[in-house]
Amino acid sequence: MLASQKQEIAALFQAALTPVLDGTGITPSVVLERPRDPSHGDIACNIAMQLAKQLKMNPRELAQKIVAALLENPAGKGLVDSADIAGPGFINLRVAAAAKQSVVKAILAEGKAYGRSEAGAGKKVILEFVSANPTGPLHVGHGRQAALGDALAALFDSQGYAVTREFYYNDAGVQIATLANSVQARARGFKPGDAEWPESAYNGDYIADIATDYLAGKTVSASDGLPATASGNVDDLDSIRPFAVTYLRNEQDIDLQAFGVKFDNYYLESSLYADGKVEKTVEALIKAGKTYEQDGALWLRTTDYGDDKDRVMRKSEGGFTYFVPDVAYHVVKWQRGFTQAINIQGSDHHGTIARVRAGLQAVGLDIPQGYPDYVLHKMVTVMKDGEEVKISKRAGSYVTVRDLIEWSGDGDIARGRDAVRFFLISRKADTEFVFDVDIALKTSDENPVYYVQYAHARICRMLEQFTGEVASLASADLAPLTAPTEMTLLATLAAYPETLARAQAELGPHQVAFYLRELAANLHSFYFAERVLVDDDALKLARLALMVATRQVLRNGLALIGVSAPEKM
Repeated sequence: MLASQKQEIAALFQAALTPVLDGTGITPSVVLERPRDPSHGDIACNIAMQLAKQLKMNPRELAQKIVAALLENPAGKGLVDSADIAGPGFINLRVAAAAKQSVVKAILAEGKAYGRSEAGAGKKVILEFVSANPTGPLHVGHGRQAALGDALAALFDSQGYAVTREFYYNDAGVQIATLANSVQARARGFKPGDAEWPESAYNGDYIADIATDYLAGKTVSASDGLPATASGNVDDLDSIRPFAVTYLRNEQDIDLQAFGVKFDNYYLESSLYADGKVEKTVEALIKAGKTYEQDGALWLRTTDYGDDKDRVMRKSEGGFTYFVPDVAYHVVKWQRGFTQAINIQGSDHHGTIARVRAGLQAVGLDIPQGYPDYVLHKMVTVMKDGEEVKISKRAGSYVTVRDLIEWSGDGDIARGRDAVRFFLISRKADTEFVFDVDIALKTSDENPVYYVQYAHARICRMLEQFTGEVASLASADLAPLTAPTEMTLLATLAAYPETLARAQAELGPHQVAFYLRELAANLHSFYFAERVLVDDDALKLARLALMVATRQVLRNGLALIGVSAPEKM
């Protein structure tokens, strides 16, 4: 059912309740739901059961009054076909066939805009995701973040928000020093296993590649920032460090490009120190009286904000703990006007949430308690040839995003990207996910992305056999669409805008993947139950119009999650 129709039905309920509630001061909230069992009707409402106790009425009798008034209202003509009462007072409505069929015309008129809303117009939101340390290739966990973050950003965009996608680089600290030392050891001719090899070094083949290019005096560039030119001097860590970081940032750029993910902005952790933002944040917390000195360290009173213990901000030797620049970074987000900020990160970041939020509340900028929002994802297990894959030669200790894309497309990057993006948002972020490369390669119903894409290709094949103008189908008479599979398909098409709004509000892009699989399943059921190019011209045109509408929604949904909609498979 279209949102406008749902609003009209809610208004019918409100009108039916007006005489019943007159003088009571009760303001009802009418909630309309889809019955779990379609045989019960199209819309269910339990308003009678909600109000019966307050009105001291039998809920079933109250429901009868509401139904009688609703059916007598002329505004419901052509919208509500019938109503009945179930159990102790549930009201079930059946929507008129013409109202259900009207979704086809709405889709054909709106095209790519179908499902979009202006509910978030005028609101800014920043989504930070991937944010990989520039110390190695992107691993499959980063891939899950990229798929989740990009789809969630697209959902917010679909609801009218001004969206910024941001990548935060942790380009300062111990890990960067380890990277520089690893490249230096390789440049000196050492390798993993040698006595001279640093114990904490990174062991992947990519370290040797960086060392080779460093010795050759090459210049590398990332998607933003200045190029880095290697001096070639193996003793010059100050040259090795920026070269290695820029080299890996460029590698990550290439991986993200293959994955079809673009960022609006890159933010460097090092800039927080260079611009004095970390120091200013610490000073603000001290001034606010939220810190204290103990054992030579500076502590933040995070227990004042629900944390289980206070946290060290500045260690006794003088360095800041890792959550302090995170607080400074989110202060910057707030000051940039982002009243909503969402971080998509691995579940290992769970422990930082309380202390970052505590720091933000304590800094004295009236930042709300729940800022920022977090979407935490669990690990991804990769299966290939029936066995778990744990390491990659490229990375040395984990499977990379590039590996996964190449494997899932059997060398075809576009096909692999589609599979990886669809698979990685197809489960709730907080559930562990097994990525089976063998399934991603199948051209059968077992492969969910193939199943959805084939629904689109199947419609394209039907429309190729139509000799008329597809644009003329916008004026087709839809009254012949009465078969059960047609009604199911119409209801699913109508649910698309509501699905996007709910997925955005609940930060759950997996709901889009669920929806697309349901729509594809309903299309395939229709295909096997009914013929489209029948002799009855009116029925043929109506069914073709339904097919064009279904194709459009499949395209819209796939585009939103960054997956292609092929016309032939």
